[in-house]
Amino acid sequence: MIVLDRENRIFTLHTLNTTYQMKADQYNVLLHTYYGSRIDGCDLSVLIQCNDRSFTPNPNEAGSNRNYSLDVMPQEYSTCGVGDFRLPSVELELKNGSHTVDLRYKGFRLEKGKCPSEGLPGFYGSEDEVETLVIVLKDAAAQVETELYYSIFENYDLITRAVRVVNQGTDEIRLYQCASLCLDFLRDDMDLLTFNARHLMERCPDRGPLRPGILSVGSVRGISSHQHNPFVILCDHDADEDKGMCYGAMLLYSGNFEAAVECSQFENSRLVMGIHPYHFCWTLEPGQAFTAPEAAMVCSPDGFGQMSRQYHRAVREHLLRDPYHGRQKPVLVNNWEATYFDFNADRLIDIAREAAALGIGLFVMDDGWFGSRNDDNSGLGDWQVNLEKLPGGLEDLALHIKDLGMKFGIWMEPEMVNEDSHLYRAHPDWVLHVPGRAPSRGRGQLVLDFSRKDVRDYIYEQMKAILSGADISYLKWDMNRSLTDVWSAGLSARRQGEVYHRYVLGVYDLLERLRHDYPHILIEGCCGGGGRFDGGMLYYTPQIWCSDDTDAIDRLRIQYGTSFCYPACTVGAHVSAVPNEQNGRVTPLNTRGITAMSGAFGYEMDLGRCTMEEKNEIRRQVKNYKIHYDLLHYGDYYRLSSPYQDSVYTAWEQVSPDQREALVNVVFGCAGTAPLFCTLRLKGLDPALQYQVDGTDSFYSGKALMNAGYPLPSVQGDYPALQIYLRAAG
Repeated sequence: MIVLDRENRIFTLHTLNTTYQMKADQYNVLLHTYYGSRIDGCDLSVLIQCNDRSFTPNPNEAGSNRNYSLDVMPQEYSTCGVGDFRLPSVELELKNGSHTVDLRYKGFRLEKGKCPSEGLPGFYGSEDEVETLVIVLKDAAAQVETELYYSIFENYDLITRAVRVVNQGTDEIRLYQCASLCLDFLRDDMDLLTFNARHLMERCPDRGPLRPGILSVGSVRGISSHQHNPFVILCDHDADEDKGMCYGAMLLYSGNFEAAVECSQFENSRLVMGIHPYHFCWTLEPGQAFTAPEAAMVCSPDGFGQMSRQYHRAVREHLLRDPYHGRQKPVLVNNWEATYFDFNADRLIDIAREAAALGIGLFVMDDGWFGSRNDDNSGLGDWQVNLEKLPGGLEDLALHIKDLGMKFGIWMEPEMVNEDSHLYRAHPDWVLHVPGRAPSRGRGQLVLDFSRKDVRDYIYEQMKAILSGADISYLKWDMNRSLTDVWSAGLSARRQGEVYHRYVLGVYDLLERLRHDYPHILIEGCCGGGGRFDGGMLYYTPQIWCSDDTDAIDRLRIQYGTSFCYPACTVGAHVSAVPNEQNGRVTPLNTRGITAMSGAFGYEMDLGRCTMEEKNEIRRQVKNYKIHYDLLHYGDYYRLSSPYQDSVYTAWEQVSPDQREALVNVVFGCAGTAPLFCTLRLKGLDPALQYQVDGTDSFYSGKALMNAGYPLPSVQGDYPALQIYLRAAG
């Protein structure tokens, strides 16, 4: 709900549990006055105190009033070069060489529904579900207008933000920074929680207190990256799963980004989030506009758990565009770890036959089916079937798979090319490269210049021929290296600062074309696993391969960190063989299944090598996954313990929206002598209901399970796991 006080120029945005407020002051500076628990009917600008502070300049309009300085005022979109020395939200260069930006309030408008961002991902909603406030700021001297978009998803405590900069002058301007989100606080006694690490161990939580100066995370790799995720949390020092104020900020962008927090000299703090300024420079001709990616904020007065569940609900219902919406996705099997590049049609059909007998519904053929692709040094870019491996082509293979009662999917890596390919030999200028410099390689490949429409059009025609030539229902879109040598033959020297962003827009463009032409195909995103796991990609690919690390114990950590923002239904998670390929660890098949089941479930192993006992276990897992599909994908997610703490077990729980069902998952660590007796306290249940445990004669009240706990059975061996199903009686 948006409440306007036109006389005092106060704008108040209410969600179910929170309030966000701003005010245009006497100098037309748009001040940020409050964000937190819901408060009705107040002008919260009274919280802002003005005093004469030394070495804090005063705007010209203030005259002799030394009590007013932009350097101490909480601003809604921070300026540059006019007296605020903290993190700027925007920086531009005018014809005269100046970089000063002074934005002042001009007006506002209200719009029903969600304003679409042309060429960019974003949350969506109908006019009945969403309302949008657009506040217009203007720099009169520079003739630049900036529109701030705020869309309110009231029931989710979600506020999305976007920014549009318009050149209204007669000369070109050069935009060096355009943040999507600026959030000022009249406090700095908070922790910053970021999600970091590396390939094979993505999105590990890292928490620490703010300190004087700037703390930042980001990526200059051309992708959102394995190293840092474009989602951060600011929170109370004592905030935990169930209590404390938490502010989540999610950037819907898949390229270079930065999230920076600065603590000022006066114990205030500012979060600025958006496209990374590194090598970014966008030229705006007169009349042209630039739109920054969307950011999404959730404020939770009740800890991390409530914040996560609000993000999960909003992502599921207003971001994903899933062809399987309202119906179950099939369990899949991928041949990669079973065969790598060494396969033929008969070998693939054998794997599919084994999978079909176990109840698996989708067979995915991974890398190696095209061109001269027998290793990772050749063939990328030549998207024609290798008829030596698949004599009947994709159509024949897909028909064999269909005859087994399964759907068929394929792997592609559209953004990449090998030098040993027909495509590269014909068009060497189509790769990102700097003239006069030898290129850098990653996984033996170069990066196609997706900032160029002619390159995208060529790749799309190749993909279209493949996807239209066989009955294909799934596409794994991979991307296996970061961007280097970022220079485009399609742009002038003056516009090379646009390449990184134009590349991301090009990826989005091609994905949107695929979605339009093949709405039935489920696209799973992948970037060396989880290197591009972000809200931007989820708009186009409703599930993403969470990590190339398939070890069940490592996955507990990876999926735990991922769950702070992203729902389980988006997390590609597979059972693989042991010893695990990445770390050599041996874990029970049951444990691997329970861990992978809290995601988009599948297998990545040679099922023909499984024993009869293992096949029976897989058959049971697949059946169990189908039975509990709605709970696993759409249930409210509760983190019951952390895999980063020194604990006997890691536990999590999914609860149905009506609180009548719950699925509790527990994975234990290494075996030890004299094991402890463990009692697990559950969450999210109805305290007044009686819950039956696993169909037995055991009943517990919801109040007892949440306050006293559930006694976990004794287990033996390394890394055992159990799954407990609760159903309300009556």
